[in-house]
Amino acid sequence: MNKAVLSVLILSYLLVSCAHKTVPPPAATPVNLLEVSAKNVLYYDNYPATTTALSQVDLHAQVTGNITGIYFTEGTHVRKGQKLYVIDERLYTAAYDQAKANLQVSEGNLKQAQQDADRYQYLNKYNAVATQLVDHAVIALQNAKNDVKASEQAVKTAQTNLIYATIYAPFDGTIGFSQVKLGNLVSVGTTVLNTISTDDPMAVDFVVNEADLSHFKDLQMRKQQTIDSLFTIILPNHSIYPHLGKISVIDRAVDAQTGTIRVRLVFPNPNQYLVVGMSCITRVHNQEGIPKMLIPSKAIVEQMGEYFVYVAKDTVMVDSASKKGDAGSGSGATAKGGDDVAAKGDGNSKDGGDSVRGPKLRAFQKKVMLGQTIGANVIVESGIEEGDKIVVDGVQALHDGSSITTSNKPGPAQKH
Repeated sequence: MNKAVLSVLILSYLLVSCAHKTVPPPAATPVNLLEVSAKNVLYYDNYPATTTALSQVDLHAQVTGNITGIYFTEGTHVRKGQKLYVIDERLYTAAYDQAKANLQVSEGNLKQAQQDADRYQYLNKYNAVATQLVDHAVIALQNAKNDVKASEQAVKTAQTNLIYATIYAPFDGTIGFSQVKLGNLVSVGTTVLNTISTDDPMAVDFVVNEADLSHFKDLQMRKQQTIDSLFTIILPNHSIYPHLGKISVIDRAVDAQTGTIRVRLVFPNPNQYLVVGMSCITRVHNQEGIPKMLIPSKAIVEQMGEYFVYVAKDTVMVDSASKKGDAGSGSGATAKGGDDVAAKGDGNSKDGGDSVRGPKLRAFQKKVMLGQTIGANVIVESGIEEGDKIVVDGVQALHDGSSITTSNKPGPAQKH
């Protein structure tokens, strides 16, 4: 046998030997599993909210003049009727005094006209005076009466202007920063002096979907069982406000563009912890008695705005030893979704029969619908069932159909 034939034989032997070698399967990913169960869960529905005053008003000047007095501390609580500002009163005091003097003159003229009219009417009974003089006396009396009325109205106007020179608090509330300082000239109706708003109780507004309107109507009418912590709020510092609220108003109409409606709660605010315009979270205690499936949030995988979990299933792996099978996938067939694959042949065939390797744990993606997040957990509304075993650790290393193991030991391919 020459060297060329020997080389061909050796090469053929090596090729046949390599053809029968198989690539070892990838190592199973170590994971931790959790069996899903449903139970009663205490949780809250959260809504972004804003605090607002039940009453708020801008203070405007009703008369023109310079500010001569400011009688409050900015940002503090004021009482109804408390003096806040004074506008220069001198002109309005003088006008008031003049109006009162004019009224006295008018009253004197009326008294004189009344006497003249009485005298002429007496003389007219005896034909001792011309009728024309009597008529003029009666007209003069009426003009004097009208003049008195006009003078009285002038006094009221002057008095009102004098009163408007002093601005009082219209109700109990918190007053803000003054927009004017001492000496500033203010004009009627155009200058905002300050803003005052009620502070106890305080309103909290939030919007709900129109589908939830009937539920909140029932809460407002107390048709459903009330509980102590039905309405609470979380402050911007993440603390829970110590006082409880109640529904005050549900808006008259649904917003046609957003499909939402505004709901107003009212909370006691004795210490003025709540201020107007504060952002907070309204928590509405969920009163459903239906058990919920609660799983760790870390088990959730988000893809393109959809949410998935990995469910562990036992599968039966089938390896093909035939040349045709090796030329195909090279790694056997997997029963997705946990269905067993029936093995063909007796498993001992050397002429291409299939051999069953036994059950193997694999992870399969399941799309889920999520509900409320509760701490480190989240409620699953649909997509999985009680008794399912889901992967809670190691999801980052998985894909649909990944081989997994609950043992922390490395797989054969990881050993050196």
